[in-house]
Amino acid sequence: MSLKTFSCRVFLNFFNHGVVALNKPLHARHAAAVLGRSSARDYYNSGEPRDTGAGRAARVRVVDLRSDTVTKPGAAMRTAMAEAEVGDDVMGEDPTINELQKIAAGMFGMEAALFVPSGTMSNLIAVMVHCRERGDEMIVGDLSHLHIYEQGGSAQLAGVHATTVTTLPDGTFDLEQLESKIRHGYPDPHYPRSRLICVENTQNIQGGRVMPLPFLQQVRAIADKHGLSVHMDGARVMNAAVAQGVHPSTIMQHTHTVSVCLSKGLGAPVGTMLAGPKDFISRAVRCRKALGGGMRQAGILAAAGKLSLLEMVGRLEEDHLNAKTFAQALLHCDPPLFTVDMAAVETNILRFRLQEPTLSPSEFCARMAQVGEGEETALGQGIQVLMYPHFGNSVRAVWHLGISPEDTQLAIQKMQFVASQFSKEKIRAQ
Repeated sequence: MSLKTFSCRVFLNFFNHGVVALNKPLHARHAAAVLGRSSARDYYNSGEPRDTGAGRAARVRVVDLRSDTVTKPGAAMRTAMAEAEVGDDVMGEDPTINELQKIAAGMFGMEAALFVPSGTMSNLIAVMVHCRERGDEMIVGDLSHLHIYEQGGSAQLAGVHATTVTTLPDGTFDLEQLESKIRHGYPDPHYPRSRLICVENTQNIQGGRVMPLPFLQQVRAIADKHGLSVHMDGARVMNAAVAQGVHPSTIMQHTHTVSVCLSKGLGAPVGTMLAGPKDFISRAVRCRKALGGGMRQAGILAAAGKLSLLEMVGRLEEDHLNAKTFAQALLHCDPPLFTVDMAAVETNILRFRLQEPTLSPSEFCARMAQVGEGEETALGQGIQVLMYPHFGNSVRAVWHLGISPEDTQLAIQKMQFVASQFSKEKIRAQ
């Protein structure tokens, strides 16, 4: 099935069933003041909640661009969850989970799939199954989520050693460097044994970059040549499929296994699908149980996952468009404070930098997250835009189903207001 047919089907389902009201505004609750150092390792430091005050709450809008993990299930998804048929999944008797796993396997072009609680657990299970002996080695990008943000679980819990290749700005890595990292000395007792190559698609830290299909094909060829497996951390691989205009299986055919998150842009509250060959999934079930991921009547969660895969994929294109709209506004901001590589804005994640050395990413995010003096008069309301200081002295913003085109325009208004106020303060200080 082509992605054109695939996207049309999910778009029709989306509009026919009204999974989420995209234009519903996000009203003020408690806005997080985003403070902290601009570092990849401080990515999840969101600071303390900031109370907008009871008297002002009705006039403040919140646009939450911290992550696509903040999405909430819509009415249709909640109804599906409430009405889900359930059973004991550890016994293989939850019909909704069984159906979700069949849907995912078919969509991904894999023999089988397994529903697990989180992407971190899914990646760890994949490493445990591929690297069967303690002391085996996997090759990962040095800026990969698996290497940076998953607490070193592969070493901590699985006893698997990681060696890294340099993550390039487009999210790929040099293939010669990759091949040079493969060990050839086994069973020499001095060295670990190379077992696995891990790729990430889309690449998070580098700004939601899409892995080119020829790159994935070449990685697979290297793995096959040396008897290694390829695992894809595909937390946002559906964004990649939409951006490339291909069916997800076109991407995943170049991997042995894949982990696909349901609770980011696809809008489910919980869950990740791990897919691969039947014997791989059989071993993965055992690892899931050992890690505490064996759930019982979890069909209420799988029901949300079914809607995510069947009805929420096509709408990811809107998130990509909104991210590009905001990126263009940064480039046209007066005064010119921002630098953006538009060629790198491929999906729903935007990374940008500030040209002004006296305005740090942390301070910019703090200004965006608070209602500034004179803002309500100038803009007609207070607008709090939540985003994170990020890797490489940059700022990261992520679009998702909770952010409409109207919300994007509000974020642009706030960005322009913050830039204008900063410029005026700088002039006054001279």
